[in-house]
Amino acid sequence: MTLKKLGLVSLSSTLFFFSAKAQISSPDTSINDIAPIEIKAYFNAQSMLDLTTSARVVTKKLLESQAPSNFLSTLNTTTGLRMEERSPGSYRLALRGSMLRSPFGVRNTKIYIDEIPFTDASGNTYLNLLDPVGINSIQVIKGPDGSLYGPNSAGVLRFIPEGFGKPNNEKSIMVSGGSFGLFHQQLQVNHQVNENYSFSFDQAYLRSDGYRQHTGMDKLFFQTAHQWKYNSKGTLKVFGLYSDLGYQTPGGLTQQQYEEDPTQFRPAGGPFQSAKDQKAAIYNKTFIGGITNEYQINDNFKHVISIFGTNTDLENPFITNYETRDEKNIGLRTYLSYENLDKEDLLWEMQLGAEAQKGWYHVKNHENNLGEMGELTDVDNLKNGQHFYFLRAKTRIYQKLSAEASIGLNFNNIKFNRNIPGEEQAEGKIDFNNTWMPRFGLSYSATDNFAIRASVSKGYSIPTIAEVRSSDNRINQDLKPETGINYEAGIRYESKNRRFIADLAAYNYQMDNGIIRQLNEDGAEFFVNAGKIDQKGVEANILTQLIANENSEFLKGLIFSSNLTYQDYKFKEYKIGENDFSGNEVTSVPNWIWVNTLSFRFNKEFDFNILHNFTSSIPLNDANTVTADKYHVLQAKVSWLTSISPRYKLQLFVGADNLLNEKYSLGNDINAMGNRYFNAAPTRNFYGGVKVIL
Repeated sequence: MTLKKLGLVSLSSTLFFFSAKAQISSPDTSINDIAPIEIKAYFNAQSMLDLTTSARVVTKKLLESQAPSNFLSTLNTTTGLRMEERSPGSYRLALRGSMLRSPFGVRNTKIYIDEIPFTDASGNTYLNLLDPVGINSIQVIKGPDGSLYGPNSAGVLRFIPEGFGKPNNEKSIMVSGGSFGLFHQQLQVNHQVNENYSFSFDQAYLRSDGYRQHTGMDKLFFQTAHQWKYNSKGTLKVFGLYSDLGYQTPGGLTQQQYEEDPTQFRPAGGPFQSAKDQKAAIYNKTFIGGITNEYQINDNFKHVISIFGTNTDLENPFITNYETRDEKNIGLRTYLSYENLDKEDLLWEMQLGAEAQKGWYHVKNHENNLGEMGELTDVDNLKNGQHFYFLRAKTRIYQKLSAEASIGLNFNNIKFNRNIPGEEQAEGKIDFNNTWMPRFGLSYSATDNFAIRASVSKGYSIPTIAEVRSSDNRINQDLKPETGINYEAGIRYESKNRRFIADLAAYNYQMDNGIIRQLNEDGAEFFVNAGKIDQKGVEANILTQLIANENSEFLKGLIFSSNLTYQDYKFKEYKIGENDFSGNEVTSVPNWIWVNTLSFRFNKEFDFNILHNFTSSIPLNDANTVTADKYHVLQAKVSWLTSISPRYKLQLFVGADNLLNEKYSLGNDINAMGNRYFNAAPTRNFYGGVKVIL
């Protein structure tokens, strides 16, 4: 099938998993398990048909549908979202955007854990700290929404941890192993102590040797969440997470090296040692803690306040230097909510709130002497402060028309103090202009099953600390925030019994001052602004339950999903020196991503899940002279659940990744020095495990 033909098929996807414990009492039960009717996108739960924005919920069933060691393949079933893994533990994520700013981690997307920002004051998010055992669901809100969530130009992800929400008493332990030295262990305890107090404790250990040389990874993960209803009006939630993560970084390969031996690490070249000789790696120890109090003042008013903090100790021996970072963050998020539910024909609500974060970052660079700290070269102390205030109002008229408007006022600055050995101390302040962030959206229910929506919003994403003070060890005071206006329209249809769901969205985001990663002659990265970037996209998905028959002695259920993302991203005005890249495709963005899934539920509690991901070719430099080839990835998982006693259940599962044994690069280096663009993904590999459920 050619790409041109593929473009005519505006179908698309979502991934499923039928829990062996789920019982289909009606045709729509399984659909509801993987495509919830409601989402808590803006403060209060609301119908998916009522939303004025594009959104999706990645449920626990979906998270369990493929390999239990990460949620990469599951998240990639979401239209407009792309997650990459350069090597075990090294993740990148882009939502309606590109990987231009992402050497690793997340940029221009705001991420929360319930009400607590997971994205710190500097704008960085250590997504690789998480383990799927601690996540109950993931809410994805697409498109810029700085009015309510602070600076972002792509959207918001909200991870709902185990222990928050409806209490349950399930306990389980899982052990699995697989190709390339994979070992994964998970422990989960969900316990309801009484009708007012419940908690969850989640622990995991994950290790892997990796497909490539010098890609070993170890992670120890602990998480706990507590929920206490201390009176009829108040609920207190406590969250804590500690993760100790270490992974080797093999470095990118040239096209020739990639073709000759894709498993090799970056070899020595010129004045630079190899990745292995320099013991290139990242070691991250992070603690995150927060307390949220929710109080229902009366039938109309509710107040929510969260206080949180993080501490990160990070070491990064790299090919060119040895960096250490001590990062501390504190913050507060609070809002007052009013709901008028007295008249069904005129419902309205309003929220007024604020969020503030303060971060302290102590960054030191040494020479890297074959993995050992050498002479001190740079010392920087940076302080990042951001706070914003927001107001939102929404009304629903005659159960047909929903209208909402919100506005935020953002304040952001960075203070720095440089103590370079042998030089005079330097200090300064980068003050980004105070910015108003409006959003307006409409949704109209033409019928009980069909809704039309439209929105316009401003995107605004300030440079992160890692971009202002990148690996060239300079303070870039000229870097400007990304900004722009996003126009979007969409439709959603759900059949009466929810056996068929379809969603279509189109957007046009005109970005100014897009932030783009570059490398200097020493191989150190720095960032520049592109003049203008034209981002247009279409996202379409269908989800249908083809079979739902509890009386069958063979196949009890079958769900099909298909998900298509089309991204037409171009540089409109982008010049660096004598090079004019205007009109080129935006680096790192594939035009097409098409994901299809099939989920079978057989008799005797057998489940079989298949996932297919097609990604088109990807430009790897701004000149568009080098591209990564298109690829098809096929994954599958079989699981069986059985009772081994009145109290215990046993689940056995086996799975496979890259069944077609495709040779492809997942997590390319962008605008790479020495044409080292490629990070080979694993060949065909397998895993299997056992889970005991109490």
